Amino acid sequence: MGIDFQLILSNLSHPPILFFFLGMIASFVKSDLKIPEPLPKLFSLYLLLAIGFHGGVELRKTGISHEVVYALSAALFMAVVVPIYAFFILRIKLDVYNSAAIAATYGSISAVTYITAVTFLQTLGIEPGGYMVAALALMEAPAIVIGIVLARLFAPKTEDNEFSWGEVFKEAFLNGSVLLITGSLLIGVISGEEGWDTLKPFTKDIFKGMLSFFLLDMGLLAAKRIGDLKSAGFFLPPFAIIVPVLNACMAIVIGRLIGLHPANTFMFAILSASASYIAVPAAMRLSLPEANPSLYVPMALAITFPFNITVGIPLYYYLIAKTNKFIPVLLEIP
Repeated sequence: MGIDFQLILSNLSHPPILFFFLGMIASFVKSDLKIPEPLPKLFSLYLLLAIGFHGGVELRKTGISHEVVYALSAALFMAVVVPIYAFFILRIKLDVYNSAAIAATYGSISAVTYITAVTFLQTLGIEPGGYMVAALALMEAPAIVIGIVLARLFAPKTEDNEFSWGEVFKEAFLNGSVLLITGSLLIGVISGEEGWDTLKPFTKDIFKGMLSFFLLDMGLLAAKRIGDLKSAGFFLPPFAIIVPVLNACMAIVIGRLIGLHPANTFMFAILSASASYIAVPAAMRLSLPEANPSLYVPMALAITFPFNITVGIPLYYYLIAKTNKFIPVLLEIP
C-alpha cells in the first residue's frame, strides 16, 4: 500500500500552509504585499512562548517518566550525530567553513516546523507529549558548538583559528529563541493548569491565526531566497531534501526501538528532519564569518522548510504507521 495522498492533500489544505503558499505566490508575482518589519519578530516570539508554555503545562501533567528520559537522550544523540555526519558528506564538494555552517544548520532544529507539525496532529485529534518541547530546546544548541569545533579542527592550519569559546557558548545557549522557549516551558511547569486557564485565550485561541501570519511572512521570504542557490550547483538542493528525510527515518527507527508513543516519535522525527534558519545563522555569522550565508540560509528556509511542512509532515506520519508493523520495541516503557 502506498502513501496516503489524502493525508498530504489534507495537510496542504490546512489554512496556515495555504498562507505560506500565498506568501510565495505574492513574492513570485512581484506583489507589494509585505508584513511590516517589527511584526515577524513578534509572531516568532509569540509562537515560541505559546508552544513552550503549553509544553510546560503538559510536562507537569506527565512528570519525569522513563519515556521522557529516553526521548531527551535520543534527542541529544541526534543533535550530536547529525552535524558530524553531515559535515563529512558536505566536504565532498564544499570547503571546511561552509560545510561546518550547513552541518550545524541541519543538526539544529526549526521551532516553526515543530509548531506546524503540532497543529497537524491536533487536526487529527492527537496531542503529543509536552516534554517534546524540552527536546526541542535541547536539540537547538549542540549543533552550533559542534559546527564551530569541526570548522576549527579541519580548517587550514595556516589561517587564524582564534575564537572566543565564551561567545560561542553564549550564542548557542543564551540566544533569544532558546531562552524564551526554555523559560516558557519552566513557567508552564510552575503555573500548571491554573496558569493555562489564565492564558488560554492568548496561547491557544489565537494561535493558528498568529501561525498563519508568520507562515505568510515565511512564504514571502522563502521565495526571495530561492534564487540565492543558483550559484551552488546541483549538490546542495538534493542535500536539503535527502538529508532531512534520512534524519527523520533515523529518528523514527530510534523512537520505535526505545518504545516512544507514536505521536512523540512523530515529533522527534520532525525535530530531526528540520533545519534552523534563525538561531544557527545568527551564530554562524558571529563565529564563522568565512561561511557564506547565501548557501545555508536559503537551503534551510527555501527548500527544507517548505518540503517539511508540505510533504515531510504527512510522509513521516505515514512512515511511523508502517514501522510499527516491522520494527520491534527493544525498550518497553513502563
